[in-house]
Amino acid sequence: MIPKIGGHVSTAGGLVNAIKNAERIGANCIQIFASSSRQWKITWPSKESAEQFKKAKKEAGIDPVYLHAPYLINLASPASEHAALSAKTLLEYLELSDYIGADGVIFHIGSGKELPEDKAFAIVVGHLKNILKQFKGKSYLVIENAAGGGAKIGDTLLEIGGIMKRAPSARLKFCFDTAHYFEAGQIEKYDEEGVKNLAQQIKALIGEDKLVALHVNDSKTAFNSHHDRHENIGRGYIGLKGFESLAKEKLFRETAWLLEVPGFDNEGPDKENIDLIKAL
Repeated sequence: MIPKIGGHVSTAGGLVNAIKNAERIGANCIQIFASSSRQWKITWPSKESAEQFKKAKKEAGIDPVYLHAPYLINLASPASEHAALSAKTLLEYLELSDYIGADGVIFHIGSGKELPEDKAFAIVVGHLKNILKQFKGKSYLVIENAAGGGAKIGDTLLEIGGIMKRAPSARLKFCFDTAHYFEAGQIEKYDEEGVKNLAQQIKALIGEDKLVALHVNDSKTAFNSHHDRHENIGRGYIGLKGFESLAKEKLFRETAWLLEVPGFDNEGPDKENIDLIKAL
């Protein structure tokens, strides 16, 4: 089985352009920013634009489609107003996802900073429960693992699994980022043994049914660096062999592969990177 393979594409000039950009690079699944990644305000497309997007993605066979939440999100923030605004924004993004016919919203949990870990976890779980209780739509809320450092929450499968178990919902899912896990010091080599162990841990700690996407990124920084820096496939510390091992694992062949690499032309995920993954 060959998984869906795509990447993060631009919506510049209109939402429907994301589909054109996907076709240009040979993607059949995508991730987008529906609004600015570095501001709270959400710019809702017109109903006409949303319908055009739904029609275009269906005709092009682009599926699934995920939104990436703003980088400002921090559900664990010691500043209660920041955590509350993060939760409000995630709820709005879920509503926006439904509105444009996307599949869900991928987000980073954030950092508890100076808070004791158990208190930070409790804040996160409380906000997740409220979001999932208020949202009545179909879209998934998708937790992505972090690269670690700065009291980040969610750099281990144990942490993410624990949070998901405390906020149980069929709509709460998981996205695994290859570079982040390496940079967080959680896997040193994506060799056959490492990938097999990784798959077993995801099944045991997260749940096979919870994994909906991979962020397929090589790492510009070394193992355990805690620096979130993506590199083109085969050009970083993970290397082409690492992605070959991932491609052989059944668990990862049954989910969407989304690239967030800089691109060989430095304009984001491109056909060359996607072709490298397809060849595996």
